[in-house]
Amino acid sequence: MHLIEKNQVDIYDIPIATITEQYLDYLKAMEQFSIDVASEFLVMAATLLQIKSRMLLPRPVVLEATEEGIDPRQELVERLIEYRKFKQISLLLNKLGHDREQFVTRFPQEFAKQFPLPEGLCLDDLLKAFAALWESSIPEFAEIAPEQISVKDKMHDIITLLRNNNGHLEFNRTIIRTGSRSEFIAAFLALLELIRLKKIVIYQQKPFAPIGLTLKE
Repeated sequence: MHLIEKNQVDIYDIPIATITEQYLDYLKAMEQFSIDVASEFLVMAATLLQIKSRMLLPRPVVLEATEEGIDPRQELVERLIEYRKFKQISLLLNKLGHDREQFVTRFPQEFAKQFPLPEGLCLDDLLKAFAALWESSIPEFAEIAPEQISVKDKMHDIITLLRNNNGHLEFNRTIIRTGSRSEFIAAFLALLELIRLKKIVIYQQKPFAPIGLTLKE
């Protein structure tokens, strides 16, 4: 198949002599002797010689397609066509497998209600309390500049805390500075970066359970 495709030969009209010469040239070009290649050569050479000898024999004139009237190359052609089909299918399956590796799926999950309202309390009461708080007078206050926490700082915090806790820690316990939203965001980004660097692994026993961290050092 390689020699046929290389020389753009019609698979239904294989020039046996040309293909045989090219196959012999290919073997001579090999620098090392290989028993596998030699065995393949014996099989291929025997097949080509058989086909060539059958083509050299005189053919009787027949009116119908009989065994003697069939082209000796027909069997080789059919084998090559089947081989090409399997090769094309294997390439397609390999591409589909590569594409599928880019996705991660899991079975649907049922999430239980996590934060039920206390007994005797309804949603209307909560809305009224929120409205009253919103409309109440706001005392004077002073603006405090937010603390700037970098992802690098939080990476250092997480590694230090893990080393001080035998390599195991819950993610919530890494919030040790202001407890602000910016610290949570920085901690989460630091967690992702440490996972990418393969310095820690994370685990979770069930949905919404605390996220556990383990040091890989």
